[in-house]
Amino acid sequence: MQTSRARPFKEYKEVQREKGADPDIQLVCNDSNIFKWTALIKGPSETPFEGGVFQLAFAIPEQYPLQPPQVRLLTKIFHPNVHFKTGEICLDILKNAWSPAWTLQSVCRAIIALMAHPEPDSPLNCDSEKNEIPSIPPGYRKRAKLYSVVHMRTIILHPP
Repeated sequence: MQTSRARPFKEYKEVQREKGADPDIQLVCNDSNIFKWTALIKGPSETPFEGGVFQLAFAIPEQYPLQPPQVRLLTKIFHPNVHFKTGEICLDILKNAWSPAWTLQSVCRAIIALMAHPEPDSPLNCDSEKNEIPSIPPGYRKRAKLYSVVHMRTIILHPP
């Protein structure tokens, strides 16, 4: 059990030391459980998510970093690679492309990149996938922006 806590504690210390170093990501460890984290990430610029702040929940397995964390978006977004109801994120590094070199911070950065550049080969939100891929028509952007504005109010009014 001691070794399973070593990596999360290392990342916790690093986050504390570099607090504010990345203005797009705020990682917070649960006070009573090193295996539960939350993050606030800023929506990438020049996307429907620009100006928004999105909350993530991390559940770290005891085999971390040999196994990836389970991550889901708590803030609802309209995106082809995010399941609208559950917040599940379809991202290769959270599945078969995981490497112990990834950290919670770098996972947040990858999710921000996915928000800006959807992956058409692995849609979870089939309605979004039909509207967005391959050409990203204006209807997708408007709907994604609307969802961001509506669901952002919850995060702004009730921060973690």
